[in-house]
Amino acid sequence: MATATHSRNRRKARGTSAKKAATTRAKTARKASAKAASPRRAAAEALLLVGTMKGAFIFRADKSRRKWKMEGPHFRGEAVYALLHDTRGGRSRTFASATSMHWGPTLRISDDVGATWSSPERQSVKFPEGSGRALAQIWQITPGRATEPDVFYCGVEPSALFESRDAGESWRPNEGLLNHEHQPKWQPGGGGLCLHTIVLDPKNTRRMLVAMSTGGVYRSDDGGKTWRPRNVGVRAEFNPNKYPEFGQCVHKVVQHPSRPGRLFLQNHWGLYRSDDWGDNWLDIANGVPSDFGFAMQMHPHDPDTVYIVPIEADIFRATPEAKLRVYRTRDAGSSWQPLSRGLPQSDAYENVLRDALSADSFDPAGIYFGTRSGKLYGSRDEGATWTEIADGLPPIVCVKTGTVSAA
Repeated sequence: MATATHSRNRRKARGTSAKKAATTRAKTARKASAKAASPRRAAAEALLLVGTMKGAFIFRADKSRRKWKMEGPHFRGEAVYALLHDTRGGRSRTFASATSMHWGPTLRISDDVGATWSSPERQSVKFPEGSGRALAQIWQITPGRATEPDVFYCGVEPSALFESRDAGESWRPNEGLLNHEHQPKWQPGGGGLCLHTIVLDPKNTRRMLVAMSTGGVYRSDDGGKTWRPRNVGVRAEFNPNKYPEFGQCVHKVVQHPSRPGRLFLQNHWGLYRSDDWGDNWLDIANGVPSDFGFAMQMHPHDPDTVYIVPIEADIFRATPEAKLRVYRTRDAGSSWQPLSRGLPQSDAYENVLRDALSADSFDPAGIYFGTRSGKLYGSRDEGATWTEIADGLPPIVCVKTGTVSAA
């Protein structure tokens, strides 16, 4: 009797085990079928958009960013001072400001990452008739906030701010800045009278800040209706009054979205930080070979980390000691350290302009810059080491980053 019962139990166990195995195989098969049926998520491809005095170049690489493939030049023979690749709202739209001898400055749009571009005849950014001003250059293209996927801004020469609310199809000038009482007193810097920096408050849609050469920093707290100068502590070395209300030659302002009230500023002589949205500026030129420079870039993930490329002087615009070095602070400007591994450290009389230094969004972050001599450098490890991506390009005036789904 015991033997028969034991035999029945073994048969029952084998049956249960077989059912479990069949169920497991069925689940595995369903998962495999679902995985095969669903589209695979495309890997992100890194983009480098490089504007030069003779056209734009697009570089692509996989996420490792070890090898780059170059496309271009687009807009052959035209100066390209501003580029942007925008992916908000499910788009993949690329903007380029191209200035030709025939058409003048135009804003070109591509929805296929440069395969085709809008016509140069489409002059969408222009001053109103009767304003007495004509567009000389588009210096900056900035996307609106993440909550405003169809909003874009342009900074132009002569200094003015333009806004689009239909994804770049049409543009209108900001009247508060266009008709500002200080406007007749703004003077051109070495590159012209240009509005080159646009900083948005990601939390307060009524607050934004712009910077221009020369005019300084202005902030609006009412959605762009009115603008007030924000230059306390920023010097104008070339003026008899070193600390005027406005008229400073600001070269760049950057901000990290996780801490928007803190701003960093590279001036025409001067390196500064503000912790109160520009109400006051603190000198942070601590241990740099020169506080003159153009380029400034925020680290994408760390609000305490900023990159700059010091230039010897306004009368000798080349890297100090003929050494090509990027300087980085990791403590919000309390100290700066040179990053030079892989960069030439002799006979490197280079210049890096305000929009020719950029960072990607990967982790670790990639840092990139281009020189007036046509060299493009990149770092895959946040500036610890550098490699030359390209040489022999036309003078580089703009470097921007982006991502696109790999084919």
